[in-house]
Amino acid sequence: FRTIRPVTRCQLCQDDDSGLPVAPSTLVDMTDYAIHAEGLVKHYGDTKALDGIDIAIPHGTVLGVLGPNGAGKTTAVRILATLLQPDSGHATAAGHDLAKSPADVRRSIGLTGQYASVDEQLTGRENLVLVARLLDFTRASAGARAAELLEQFGLTDAADRRTGTYSGGMRRRLDLAASLVGRPTVIFLDEPTTGLDPSKRDDMWNIVRSLTDAGTTVLLTTQYLEEADALADTISVIDKGLVIANGTPEELKRIVGGRSLQVRPTNQQDFADVSSMLTRITGRPVEEPAKGLLAVPVTHGGALTEVVAGLAQRGIEVTELALKLPGLDEVFFSLTGKSAPADEPTDAVPTSPMELIR
Repeated sequence: FRTIRPVTRCQLCQDDDSGLPVAPSTLVDMTDYAIHAEGLVKHYGDTKALDGIDIAIPHGTVLGVLGPNGAGKTTAVRILATLLQPDSGHATAAGHDLAKSPADVRRSIGLTGQYASVDEQLTGRENLVLVARLLDFTRASAGARAAELLEQFGLTDAADRRTGTYSGGMRRRLDLAASLVGRPTVIFLDEPTTGLDPSKRDDMWNIVRSLTDAGTTVLLTTQYLEEADALADTISVIDKGLVIANGTPEELKRIVGGRSLQVRPTNQQDFADVSSMLTRITGRPVEEPAKGLLAVPVTHGGALTEVVAGLAQRGIEVTELALKLPGLDEVFFSLTGKSAPADEPTDAVPTSPMELIR
């Protein structure tokens, strides 16, 4: 699943000498993956939301799922969380078959949707105790688990306030805490930072990192390319119901070409001299992607050494000098032909941790 090319069928399914597909179980140990799905298809009337996607997530890692609005990200999450049934395909989560053992799947996973779904009439503590009791915790163990999570998520001081008085960031943290009450080994986070300001988004990122440090597997859908870059071990790009590329952030960035050398001279009067030097060293025209920043494509790392030497020889000071791969926004555009997803809510159906308790 590290292949950087359009994917239309499971990469593990290969033909044997008979010309028939070999059963995936004969090719891969499914226990290697916390989530494994092959050929998931889902229609809504005449609309094909999923067109045969394949997903494989090793234990204790983060898969970031990117795609434009309507690409099928939320549909995939709801199927893997047993909230929707696929029209065809097969999947396992936390070692359980979604079709044969959905109750076992639900006991092993947590889910946080795009919108906080806590009960605003209850306090933070009461919300967590309610979820714990529905999961068959005793009264004492429910209270203890609630207190533990409130402490972990920095909500102890607000534990006995009505949730309706919480800020958006606090409600999102409580919502995630509710999905962790049952100590799941797999967590689905469907655009968990949508609508949060940058500082609250950083708080959520730190929480996700702490989950994976503890061995939890995370499937993260997001509209924020920097979020996927910061958190994901592997990224899948979905468009029109298909996984069109899959790989590490670094592998995906190589899709759009090589690296660029970026220089930001301290003094404006050095611009022309630096630009001329970059062109001479690389043989490529220089661009200005941002005010005061010069950038030029390079094909080898030796160009950086030459530029450093040239700057030192001329006595030119710089505030920025870097050799960079393309950003994920460029990758996204290259793969889908669309700009990065807009920072706005989607029309997905709200998803609640409570949906898993049934």
